Amino acid sequence: MKRIIYTLISLLTYCISSAQELESLIDEGLKNNPEIQKFELQYNIASEKVNEVNTLPNTEFGVGYFVSEPETRTGAQRFKLSVKQMMPWFGTITSRENYINSLADAKYEDIVIAKRKLMASISQSYYNLYANKAKQEVLKDNIKLLGTYEILALTAVEVGNASAVDVLRLQMRQNELQQLKDILHQQFLAEQTTLNNLLNRENNVVVTVVDDLMMPSEDYVITTNNLGLHPELLKYDKLYQSIEQSELLNQKESSPMIGFGLDYISVDKRPNMDFSENGKDIVMPMVSVSIPIFNKKYRSQTKQNELGQKEITAQKQERLNTLETLLDKAINDRISARISYVTQVKNLKQAKNAENILLKNYETGTIDFNDVLDIQELQLKFQMNQIESVKSYYVQITIINYLIQ
Repeated sequence: MKRIIYTLISLLTYCISSAQELESLIDEGLKNNPEIQKFELQYNIASEKVNEVNTLPNTEFGVGYFVSEPETRTGAQRFKLSVKQMMPWFGTITSRENYINSLADAKYEDIVIAKRKLMASISQSYYNLYANKAKQEVLKDNIKLLGTYEILALTAVEVGNASAVDVLRLQMRQNELQQLKDILHQQFLAEQTTLNNLLNRENNVVVTVVDDLMMPSEDYVITTNNLGLHPELLKYDKLYQSIEQSELLNQKESSPMIGFGLDYISVDKRPNMDFSENGKDIVMPMVSVSIPIFNKKYRSQTKQNELGQKEITAQKQERLNTLETLLDKAINDRISARISYVTQVKNLKQAKNAENILLKNYETGTIDFNDVLDIQELQLKFQMNQIESVKSYYVQITIINYLIQ
């Protein structure tokens, strides 16, 4: 589990020390998340059931009183005490323990799966917060840039090289960007609540994220062979084994049961008679056998177990196909994110060159503020796309790590 965490946070080692580390958030989530605690309790309950099945059938005690006392040669019978204990066939209790343990093993995989999903959810929420914060900073910078352009436009209006409409357009554009920034702030608070709920803490706890995420210089190699060891698939193997244990238990339970018992009958002495066994009590050890002659129930259970194993095999193959699809999509989306990032870098460089040309034209008094707005809008678009590309790249890494780590 730690290996997955280290793989995720190794991409953040260059971030500022004041930012809250993703590793600490994941550790806190694994410790406090109620869903993890739920699965751990379910596993503990399943494990405890071993003690439940490690018992013999109830011991039977009986007491009888003879209302009409039957007379025997040695005297009248007064009351009867009996005790009886049935014993399952040899190895039945062990088979029950093995079956319950196999169910507990399958339940344990739920904990592993839930932890992996939680780590992925926390990481993705963290990257969403980063992207939101980065976009707000971009909007903030663009609003300042438009403010600079507004000053240039006001100066141009004074010398007759621009109209008041140009100034109004720049102001309206600033209003639009401020609106987008305010909306992003609200979305940040909502995402922060999502992350805090994953960590099972108060919704208003402030989450500090890194100021900048850089695109790694190269992609690490992905080994798809580990996909077959994914806990979602291992759970099906454990369930298959539990059915095998269920069938072994079924075979044991279809065997006879042996019972041992003892009857004690109190006998009164016969009056006015004197012989050696007068009033002698009766003690009668007993052995009984319970044979399932009508064993249609056990034959049906065997058939159900065979069908259950086939069903689990089909479910595992179906899930494997789904995981392979998710992995392939994540790998290709990661490649696409890098392609998009490289494109946005090129576009931003060209937009910056266009901006410099416009500013040089201002020195000659020929600036076109419509062009200024167009370039600024393109520049903002490229910056937003660049942030989304970086976020998408890290999100895809999170998905890949969930599948193969």
